[in-house]
Amino acid sequence: MADADPERYTAEQVDAAVQALGDPERFAHAQEIVTHAAPGLQGVLNAALHEGGWFGGAHESQVRQAAGADDPMEREQAIRLLLAEETRLGMLVGVAVGLELGRELRRRAYDRSDDRKED
Repeated sequence: MADADPERYTAEQVDAAVQALGDPERFAHAQEIVTHAAPGLQGVLNAALHEGGWFGGAHESQVRQAAGADDPMEREQAIRLLLAEETRLGMLVGVAVGLELGRELRRRAYDRSDDRKED
């Protein structure tokens, strides 16, 4: 049987957590963690995007189409749209990676606390 996740969140809990990120002290610690983990997280994000098919042939086609537009204004708009879509996608996958990172950190902290109880 798959490992059931005991943590389920309501929309209100998620909204409150997102709002709490506005606290500069709390966000500063998150920035420290992300800065430290950035090289490894970038690899995880890239792998997730590639494995998910986000940067396959369809992506390359969109890049060629945006870059190949005859009208400079149309080309600029197509590139802006492509960048915005990629940014949103990267953010969404990044949030998923962040959630899993948090889950893994909590699991390891829990395992360490269990090890200390046995000593």
